Amino acid sequence: MSIQYLQFCPIAKAAEIIGERWTILIIRELLLGSTRFNELQRGLSHISPTLLTKRLTQLVDYELVVRKNLPEQRRAEYQLTAAGKELAPVVLGLGEWGMRWARGQMTDDELDVELLMTEFNRRLDSSQLPGGRTVIKFHFPKLDTFSLWWIVVNDDGSRELCVNNPGKEVDITITSELRALTEVWAGDTTIRKACKEGLLQISGNPVLVRTMKSWLGISLLAHVRPVKSV
Repeated sequence: MSIQYLQFCPIAKAAEIIGERWTILIIRELLLGSTRFNELQRGLSHISPTLLTKRLTQLVDYELVVRKNLPEQRRAEYQLTAAGKELAPVVLGLGEWGMRWARGQMTDDELDVELLMTEFNRRLDSSQLPGGRTVIKFHFPKLDTFSLWWIVVNDDGSRELCVNNPGKEVDITITSELRALTEVWAGDTTIRKACKEGLLQISGNPVLVRTMKSWLGISLLAHVRPVKSV
């Protein structure tokens, strides 16, 4: 049963819709461009498929999301409606507040390689890459699962995120501890500092190595710094 506050206050009414567990994060993923069920699942790796289906159904019922069947491809896509898109400044504001006030120290349980690689894939600036196809390999040697990832940027700028070797020549390899690369994404450290401390190693095409800062897309909120306790 959905949350009910039994108040006419518009904040209470809005919270009844988006206050369910995982709902605001599903909206986050949709705002960031995920449209397919498996894309949403990868960005929210700890939600069960059953609960994800339930939350998406609720969002469709609330008319924040539309489900579009693509019969030729035997799959469905989820798109935000105008009402859903209007939540963008709400989600962004919540994220900015979280960066300032709710950060704290990231625990090991919060280091989610699937979310991190999803973010790098969608934030990568392909306009800063040389022409032609570019294959970027990520290696997290201390992980037991999902230790290898590839981002394939095609000639037309489209990209693929792979956990299985795509069988294409690798242009650059990034080897890192998961925490170190997550801190780079969050703006808590720099590529140069992580390399200097031996937490990040980069090899391959010298141009890609030298320009990595320009094309490796970090968090949209990396510029927002946590408030230091006094």
